[in-house]
Amino acid sequence: MMQSPFIPQTSSFSLWSHRLALVLACATFPLLFIGGLVTSLGVGLSVPDWPTTFGYNMFLYPWSKMIGGIFYEHSHRLVASTVGLITIALAWTLWFSENRQWLRWLGVAALGLVIAQGVLGGLRVVLLQHTLAIIHACFAQAFFALTVSLALFTSAEWRDPLVEGPIADQGRLRRLATITTALIYLQVVFGAVLRHTGERIDAHLTIAALITMHVVLLFLRIKRAQPGHAKLVRPANYLILLLLFQFVLGAAAYFSKFSDMLLWPFAAIVLVTTTHLITGALMLVTSLVIALRAYRLTSKAPAALEGKVLTEQYSV
Repeated sequence: MMQSPFIPQTSSFSLWSHRLALVLACATFPLLFIGGLVTSLGVGLSVPDWPTTFGYNMFLYPWSKMIGGIFYEHSHRLVASTVGLITIALAWTLWFSENRQWLRWLGVAALGLVIAQGVLGGLRVVLLQHTLAIIHACFAQAFFALTVSLALFTSAEWRDPLVEGPIADQGRLRRLATITTALIYLQVVFGAVLRHTGERIDAHLTIAALITMHVVLLFLRIKRAQPGHAKLVRPANYLILLLLFQFVLGAAAYFSKFSDMLLWPFAAIVLVTTTHLITGALMLVTSLVIALRAYRLTSKAPAALEGKVLTEQYSV
């Protein structure tokens, strides 16, 4: 029977797996920023061929020729390749050092997703389709969320037995955190549509209002019902701060692109819109961490483990 990722289990702890997972998440974040720059600058097709770069092997393309839009697009490919190599190393390490079957297969899923992401990016160049660019952007955020999940699942926190007491209002907190995470990802989808087509600003603004409401509700619920659970309170604080920052960035991006009220230099517009994108990514993973921890803190240990705990208590 497949083990649950939320029930405390005795498992091997590979320090290398956790280190690789952290490196992967940290490498994926700047990749999102560079990808956002490529889109904001409109240089996604500066390199017209794939998987080669102007006929060169991608890794042998001369640095002296990396100028203008080529610099951003080719750098994006190089950083993406590095992320792919780290994902291969993590999947291999998990498969041979991890005894949690679900986590081994999650590493395989990460490898499959990064391969699919690379192929999508290449096909977008070859086929010149906006739809593939939108899917590529959505997959990028999903992959980042998966890397953060892997970093959490391979940590000592997920290996060690739970020491926190029961949390109040379990079902509502889990549902609220899950819905908030889903809404933020839906916003990622409509954000990608807006960035690549200039359409569906109405949906983007509507979902932004829903996210604001849910993040505030989640923050208040955690602060009131779980004041002693630092692993929930800390990310909730980060999430509300990210929301405030995102609101400012969103307003600046909207007025700079869709209104004449702000006449900013092009470089400033690019920086604002790209920072808006990566702040959304940080909100996504922060909300996801809250949801995962909420599920784990409300999961019941297996009967055998509970019996062992009771036996130890009565023997003291």
